Amino acid sequence: MNRSNETSPMLGFVLLGLSAHPKLEKTFFVLILLMYLVILLGNGVLILVTILDSRLDTPMYFFLGNLSFLDICYTTSSVPLILDSFLTPRKTISLSACVVQMFFSFAMGATECVLLSMMAFDRYVAICNPLRYPVVMSKAAYVPMAVGSWAAGITNSVVQTSLAMRLPFCGDNVINHFTCEILAVLKLACADISINVISMVVANMIFLALPVLFIFVSYIFIIATILRIPSTERRRKAFSTCSAHLTVVIVFYGTILFMYGKPKSKDPLGADKQDLADTLISLFYGVVTPMLNPVIYSLRNKDVKAAVRNLVAQKHLTE
Repeated sequence: MNRSNETSPMLGFVLLGLSAHPKLEKTFFVLILLMYLVILLGNGVLILVTILDSRLDTPMYFFLGNLSFLDICYTTSSVPLILDSFLTPRKTISLSACVVQMFFSFAMGATECVLLSMMAFDRYVAICNPLRYPVVMSKAAYVPMAVGSWAAGITNSVVQTSLAMRLPFCGDNVINHFTCEILAVLKLACADISINVISMVVANMIFLALPVLFIFVSYIFIIATILRIPSTERRRKAFSTCSAHLTVVIVFYGTILFMYGKPKSKDPLGADKQDLADTLISLFYGVVTPMLNPVIYSLRNKDVKAAVRNLVAQKHLTE
């Protein structure tokens, strides 16, 4: 393609978002703002209790603290800019902000996939090999597991973001999305994106397919072990120790499958409605899942609820 028809991304991008539906912007501003505040409060409290309460000084809650910190980072990289776009007529984003969004999106998404698989392994050892649990899941083991999850996710993000930003872009650099979602950005490229597609397929196999398979196999052994427990009360207690994690896994991967696995409409008259629906689903995926994680763990876990009550009681005593 002629270089004169190419546009440098140095000028930034235009994010359409809900530009075609201005009446919805104010409503969604309030809704997303409330959800973002819940994310900050819920995940912030979970991080505090996992640090301050000695009873939660275990591998599972260490991973949970990492998951909460990840959710705060992920939403903070995009939600404030989304909220700003609802209030301003010009939906522009600078190149640097776009790169930051893509980087955090990939890094946090990949890291969460690996963290969820590490949490599944923790539950497998706790239920299937309880006598060896203190040895297998010692601090010398679970800290490197978490660090490795972050390192893998960040490495993947550096690769994907670097490949995307090396591409030349065409036209007005208009992205039909709320954020710099990489698939939407790649559609603007003037060059061959086969390398990007191949790298993303490989990344999806490593960070989506393999963790899902690992979690699935882990829970097959977990469920088989629980079913062999003779006492109904012990079976219920054993399952309750992993029910919150299993719920988070179902919500996280179920939303991804719904977003990318549902069939596309072949009716051209419904294309605009489908595009709007896809955009809103993507928006809510970025905020609903991080908001649900602390809710699920606090409602399904007596230790977390007790730690939160103690934290509130200590705050009242100091006032």
